[in-house]
Amino acid sequence: FVMLFQVRMDVNIPLDMPVEKVNEIKAVEKAYSQELQQQGKWRHIWRITGQYSNISIFDVESNEELHNILQGLPLYPYMNIEVMALNRHPSSVRDDDR
Repeated sequence: FVMLFQVRMDVNIPLDMPVEKVNEIKAVEKAYSQELQQQGKWRHIWRITGQYSNISIFDVESNEELHNILQGLPLYPYMNIEVMALNRHPSSVRDDDR
């Protein structure tokens, strides 16, 4: 059983956070997100032009799995996150919309 979610993540790192700490968090975040992409759980990620934000598509087994993945993000404490559950549209011409 698979569930698709669109997730918007807006990042707001405190301006007074030391650059070394920011770079460390970003490096760990990148490795974590790329591992999830390799596993197929983080299907797509796109930047939003002109913002420190992204739109991502997750392919997970449950709401709880997505919740745990998002809470595991090193930048999670500095994010505003919006989640939208997705369902296959009956007019889609594709057999697999994942």
